[in-house]
Amino acid sequence: MKKNKFLGLIMGVATLMCAKTADAQQDAQFSQYMFNGLYINPAYAGYREQWNVNAFYRNQWTGFPGAPKTMSLAADGTVHDNRAGLGFQIVNDVLGAQTNTSVYGNYAYRIPLGVNEYEGKTLSLGFGIGILQDRLNMSKLDPNQQGDPTIITAAKTKIMPDAKVGVFYNSDRFYIGASASNLITNSWNRKDDIKGVYVIPKLHWYFTAGGLVPLSDEVSWKPSFLLKDDLAGPTSLDVNSMFLFQKLLWLGASYRTAIPSFYNKSAFDKNLKKSADVVGLLELMVNEKLRIGYAYDYSLNATTTQRFSTHEISIGFFFANKKGAMLSPRYF
Repeated sequence: MKKNKFLGLIMGVATLMCAKTADAQQDAQFSQYMFNGLYINPAYAGYREQWNVNAFYRNQWTGFPGAPKTMSLAADGTVHDNRAGLGFQIVNDVLGAQTNTSVYGNYAYRIPLGVNEYEGKTLSLGFGIGILQDRLNMSKLDPNQQGDPTIITAAKTKIMPDAKVGVFYNSDRFYIGASASNLITNSWNRKDDIKGVYVIPKLHWYFTAGGLVPLSDEVSWKPSFLLKDDLAGPTSLDVNSMFLFQKLLWLGASYRTAIPSFYNKSAFDKNLKKSADVVGLLELMVNEKLRIGYAYDYSLNATTTQRFSTHEISIGFFFANKKGAMLSPRYF
């Protein structure tokens, strides 16, 4: 019984790791990334120019042994007459027997670029400082061979510092941003005591852009994309299209796939099957202060996980601006 439990867990986690490698991601993945900008880029802090809180919960491949479960809670806003953005985020990511918890404080210096403040053009330079904690749940590691030295000598908890940087530009109708995360963790943990036991976070970079196109008085179109890379696996691309109806309801879809890398990656197996997913998205603006969202992922070619659905829910709360209504709606 113990042997079957152990083999099932190992096979499940191994399959998940192959899938995550195919997506080029060790960082947690969110299908509603367009509403979780602070996770991608610290320079996003303060973009809305009002304090807000956003929570996300993602249950990937529900029912699959060792499948990822991810929670994110973020808050950000502005100080000093909107010239500085402050943000805080905590993320808890569970994969098999390993749990990764990260806490970041973010700061963004915001530079108005328009002729006057009413144009809404801003360039932000941001950085984040944080702590990552990796934990192994030994109760899930139940080997057939008792006294396995790899498990006995493995550290149950590892704590490490980290940093991220980013740049973000936005106008009322367009945004573009670039960022890098896990700047410290990869070099901090090159030690023999965790090799083969922990999945060490690698350097990731992100590039994203999008816009808002009014189609009528009641309908607007918001295309966007997110490019992700971890310098080892294939580059991953999310292409998204959403429609906003009467400033109340977002409906849209995304397509996520691996694309050819822009540079040579010696450790990457080019024969690895590329994953592809489609995502259905729904976001409801209940009122000016409350947003509720849902995403459903469907795998197009990963036959092992097609039988397991992926769900992601989110909720956002926006605090009233003490100086009155915002000069322009913040759609990004």
